[in-house]
Amino acid sequence: MEIRVLAGGVQSTEDELVVINLFEGVEKPEGATGAVDQAMSGAIRELIADGDLTGKRGETAVLYPRGAIPASRVVVVGLGQQEEFTLESVRHAAALAARKARDLGAKSFSSIVHGAGAGGFEVAQAAQAVVEGTILGLYRYQELKNEPPDRADPEQFTLVQFDESKVPDVEKGAEVGQIIAEATCLARDLINRPANYATPSDLAELALEITGDFDSLRCQVLDEEDAAELGMGSFLGVAQGSEEPAAFIIMEHNAGQDDLDTVVLVGKGITFDSGGISLKPSEKMDRMRGDMGGAAAVLGTMLAVAQLELPLHVVGLMPATENLPSGHAYKPGDVITAMNGKTIEVINTDAEGRLILADALAYAARFEPEAVIDLATLTGACVVALGRGVAAGAFCTEEDLLARLQAASQSSGERIWHMPLYDEYKASLESMTADLSNTGGRFGGVGASAMFLKQFAEGYPWAHLDIAGMTFEERSSSPKVPAYLQKGGTGFGVRLLAQLLQDWSS
Repeated sequence: MEIRVLAGGVQSTEDELVVINLFEGVEKPEGATGAVDQAMSGAIRELIADGDLTGKRGETAVLYPRGAIPASRVVVVGLGQQEEFTLESVRHAAALAARKARDLGAKSFSSIVHGAGAGGFEVAQAAQAVVEGTILGLYRYQELKNEPPDRADPEQFTLVQFDESKVPDVEKGAEVGQIIAEATCLARDLINRPANYATPSDLAELALEITGDFDSLRCQVLDEEDAAELGMGSFLGVAQGSEEPAAFIIMEHNAGQDDLDTVVLVGKGITFDSGGISLKPSEKMDRMRGDMGGAAAVLGTMLAVAQLELPLHVVGLMPATENLPSGHAYKPGDVITAMNGKTIEVINTDAEGRLILADALAYAARFEPEAVIDLATLTGACVVALGRGVAAGAFCTEEDLLARLQAASQSSGERIWHMPLYDEYKASLESMTADLSNTGGRFGGVGASAMFLKQFAEGYPWAHLDIAGMTFEERSSSPKVPAYLQKGGTGFGVRLLAQLLQDWSS
C-alpha cells in the first residue's frame, strides 16, 4: 500500500473516504472533527446528541456528506476516555478505520493523525502509530489461497496534517511506521506458513535474499557440519531426528564497525515441534509451526534495522531446526554437550527450545556484545503464569538492559513483565549424570527454563523473553483484542526490538 502525507484540512481532502476521531464524552467536537462537523452543518453533533455516537473505544460511525465536503464518506472512530489514551489507542483506532475502509470497498482513504492534537503525543510518534495500526490492521495471510478475498485492500493511504510546518515530522513517523509494520507482517507470514513451506532451509534462503538487498547486511549460514566443528552438540542433538537439514543463521548489520555498540538478538527457530520422542498431544499440534516465532521476530527486526539504517552493530542469530521423533532422534536420558562444554541430560525432548538456544547464547559471546536478548516460544508455564495474549515474560541480568526493554515495551505496545531469576531455580536442574538437566520438574517451570539459559549466557548483559503466549493469536475480535491483531501469527517482538534499537542508537 502506498503511504502519502498531505498538508491541509481533512474537510477539504478529496478522497473516497476520510477518517476523523472522537473522544468519549465529547459533546462538541473541535479540531479536525469539529471542522468536518461544521462543514456538514452539525451532522456529527446531532449523532452525539441522539446517542448514536459516543466516542467509545472500538466504535465507528459512517456519514455521507452528499457534497458538503469533497470526500464521499466520513468515518468517525472512537478513541475512548482521553485520560486512558495511549499510543496503543492510536494503533487500535487506525486499524479499526482501515478495516472499515476496506469493508466499504475504498481503494484509497485519508486520515488525520490520531493523537497528535488533543491526544498529546509528538507528531512523529502519532504518525508512526497510525501507519503501524493501518498496515497491521489490514494484514491477511493469503499466500496459499487460490481465491482472492471478497474485498481488496485499499491501494493508497494518506495522512492529512493541517499544520504544514509539521509535515516533515509526519513523513518521518510514517516512514518508520511503514518499515516496522511491514517487518512485522513478514514475521507474521513466517509464523503462518505451514512447516513444509518454512523449513530451516527456507528461513536461511530468505535471510540470504534479504541480505542481498542491503549493503549494510551480511549473512552466513552454518550447516550441520559447521555446527559440529564448533561443538554445538545441544543444537545438533535436537536436529538429529529430522530429515530436514538444520541451519544456524547469522545476520549482521554494520559488521566490522568497531566504533559501534553491538547488540545480539537470538531467536528460537523450531520450524515444527512435535515434541520429539516426548510426543505432544495431537490437538492443535499444527500450531507448532509457530514455534519459530522468536526467529521470525529476529529476521523481521534485522530487515527493519537495515531499512532504518541504525548506527549500531546488530547481530541476529537464528538456530533453525525441526524437532521430530525418528530412529535417529535424541531420547530422554541422553546426555549432550553444548558449545561451552557443559553437559546436559535430556529429561524431556519437548524441552528442545532451550537446547538450541544454549548453543546460540554461547556463540553470541564471540561478538563481545553490550547486550544479548533472546526471544523464544519457550514454555507453556509462562502462558499459565501471564495468560495468552497478555504479556511476555522478561528475565534479565542487568537493570539497565531491563529498563531499556521496559521503555521500548511502553512505546511499542508489546508488553513484557519482569520475572525473577532466583538461584533456587537452579537446584531443580540438577542431574545425576550431567552438569544439568534440561527440565526442572512440575513447579516453577518458567523460572527453571530461564535459569537453564543463564548457564550459557556468560560474559555479557542478557535478557530472555518468553513469548509463548504472544506469538499466535487465537481470540476472536472484541474490544479487548487490539484491532491490529487477527487470528494467527502476531509477529510479536519486531516492534519491541525495533523500538529498543532505535532508542539505543539515539
